Amino acid sequence: MIDFGNLKYENGLIIGIVQDRASKEVLMCAYMNREALEKTVETGIAHFCGEPRKKGETSGHLQKVKEIRIDCDMDSVLLLVEQVGGACHMGYRSCFYRNLDGEVVGEKVFEPEDVY
Repeated sequence: MIDFGNLKYENGLIIGIVQDRASKEVLMCAYMNREALEKTVETGIAHFCGEPRKKGETSGHLQKVKEIRIDCDMDSVLLLVEQVGGACHMGYRSCFYRNLDGEVVGEKVFEPEDVY
């Protein structure tokens, strides 16, 4: 197992990219510190900085981590997950739900006011 102390954190943070394991859709990216990464490994549920709890604790839209990969520079991690509900706090399956024209191209899976 790779020692998390050997990862290249910037200001104590590393980028975590979240991808649906089955569909390969990129769902989100967020910063992780070493503690969040360790909690993710320990619990099997994605944890991120800025959230003192696991992703989806309030909404119930969890990310069950099936595999973690580390890039060649050791400065980012890829979480392959089983997404329960939506990844985006705006109610979409993916945070990447708009194109450059601002057109909504993603699937809305819940109404934020119903879960937050």
